[in-house]
Amino acid sequence: MAGELEQGMENSCIYKNRNEPVEARIKDLISRMTVEEKIGQMTQIDRVVATPSVVREFFIGSVLSGGGSVPFEKALSSDWADMVDGYQKAALETPLGIPIIYGIDAVHGNNSVYGATIFPHNIGLGATRDADLAYKIGVATALEVRASGIHYDFSPCVAVSGSSFLGDTPLDHHFAFNLFQFGYTDVARDPRWGRTYESYSEDVDIVRKMTSIVSGLQGQPPKGHPNGYPFVAGRNKVAASAKHFVGDGGTHKGINEGNTLTSYEDLEKIHMAPYLDCISQGVCTVMASYSSWNGDKMHSHKFLLTQVLKEKLGFKGFVISDWEALDRLSDPCGSNYRASISSVVNAGVDMIMVPFKYEVFLADLMSLVESGEIPMARVDDAVERILRAKFVAGLFEYPMADRSLLDTVGCKLHRELAREAVRKSLVLLKNGKDPKKPLLPLDRNPRKILVAGTHADDLGYQCGGWTITWAGTSGRTTIGTTILDAIKEAVGDKTEVVFEQNPSPDTFAGQDISYAIVAVGEPPYAEGGGDDPNLIISFRGSEIISSVADRVPTLAILISGRPLVIEPSLLEKVDALVAAWLPGSEGAGITDVILGDYEFQGRLPITWFKSVDQLPLHHGENSYDPLFPLGFGLTSKNMKLSN
Repeated sequence: MAGELEQGMENSCIYKNRNEPVEARIKDLISRMTVEEKIGQMTQIDRVVATPSVVREFFIGSVLSGGGSVPFEKALSSDWADMVDGYQKAALETPLGIPIIYGIDAVHGNNSVYGATIFPHNIGLGATRDADLAYKIGVATALEVRASGIHYDFSPCVAVSGSSFLGDTPLDHHFAFNLFQFGYTDVARDPRWGRTYESYSEDVDIVRKMTSIVSGLQGQPPKGHPNGYPFVAGRNKVAASAKHFVGDGGTHKGINEGNTLTSYEDLEKIHMAPYLDCISQGVCTVMASYSSWNGDKMHSHKFLLTQVLKEKLGFKGFVISDWEALDRLSDPCGSNYRASISSVVNAGVDMIMVPFKYEVFLADLMSLVESGEIPMARVDDAVERILRAKFVAGLFEYPMADRSLLDTVGCKLHRELAREAVRKSLVLLKNGKDPKKPLLPLDRNPRKILVAGTHADDLGYQCGGWTITWAGTSGRTTIGTTILDAIKEAVGDKTEVVFEQNPSPDTFAGQDISYAIVAVGEPPYAEGGGDDPNLIISFRGSEIISSVADRVPTLAILISGRPLVIEPSLLEKVDALVAAWLPGSEGAGITDVILGDYEFQGRLPITWFKSVDQLPLHHGENSYDPLFPLGFGLTSKNMKLSN
């Protein structure tokens, strides 16, 4: 009898009936919610402070793992699923049983999870120009994320790596805007930005093309799907987030979280354009940017977040803040917290990534609602949007992890896809001191070869930032194949492979080395930690290349998230030069191409400057004089690839 009553109650709740329209379910559920439950839905906290009791008591709407916030070291996807299910069980025990949506930065595969497939960072994917490849990577990433019990991916970054140039003199932003109104604007590209590798390109058309990853992550909306309405195809898909809205790749001098000085016309034409593609694919969420537009912080920009994104562009999903964005709105950081909440929520941010001081946040938010400083209509709008994404994602029907997906994590099929992505992303910049005598493809059966450089046998360096930890680190941080591993596997059985990070003169004493492969580049970094005014090859990489190239024919491979300084003398010394970007876990994609099993296909997604003094440098300028232009790339026969 009790079971029948319970079933009858469920049937009377429209929101629990999967056969009812989503909008009817939202309306029914909101009508049943208290103010406490509503503001709880607007709150996202990190797993470091999350407990089942916290989720239950405060009706928390979302939990996330910030970079490096893991259950424990080398936790497998099954361990992650256990953790997420624990929070979910607590959410389902609340009176209305509203499930949490768990979020993570799976920005190049499910990169926080040990053993997951790590794909090339976006800058490398931009070098492929391959929208179908991006889609397939989205499909694979969604499977590995869902295998860990997670429903929500803070990806993709659709920033256009561009910087508005006003010289070195700071301008009042209102004066700058007046200049822009009269046409004195030039959008230029600046790799000094520490998030350059998170962008697909400096070219807006390339970025727009690569937004196909959204449909890979979420599924392809059916014909006739309402524009702007969120879409998730099923249990094997995740909710995606287009970020960071808007102009984060165009800050002055490439400063992370800086100021984008440009007209609304150019903001819309360049930086906003990829969001239209994401919205048309039903992207569930949009993340606001830390950066400012003409001096005004994006997180509190009601015109852009509400009037433009939600009203003009018709976005019906929810807007989420970035990590601790509330604290960054005031100086000193974290002051005027209550006022920051008011400005951000009233501007149109729906879910706040707190991520730690949730009790203070919830108390202040409740006070603001009770006082009328944040209208109840704004709260209801935010909650409607959050619930819409949760219903669309099927969380009410399938809240718990699907353990049948665990076998997809790091599987052969996904690693082969990552290897293909590496192959297609490699850009050949030079091949032979005499173009008629190319060094590549390399002989795979020489008697002896030298492998050198700091990045030749370091999986952490190869993967870059946002890998296992937030900033990334060196060493065997996860499961994968280094360049050295791949070389040893690919060359002939009789070939001796000598590895020294920084070879001494004694290494060359025998004069019997056929050629050398030297892999150097940048250390891992993330966000502002990667802002760099100098852009030199780290760890004396240029010296290592030079020393080796003085003695034997040398292929230099640069592992970096952006172009770096290559002095003319160094470029002259090396026999061949390849930009490999941040290739991820599958180093064999590099040997596939340098040994001739596949042809080079990659083309520069960003201008390669001659000197940092040229920056910012834009491919449309009359004074454009790069070392290698946007779109440059050679085949092994020294034929230029066409744009």
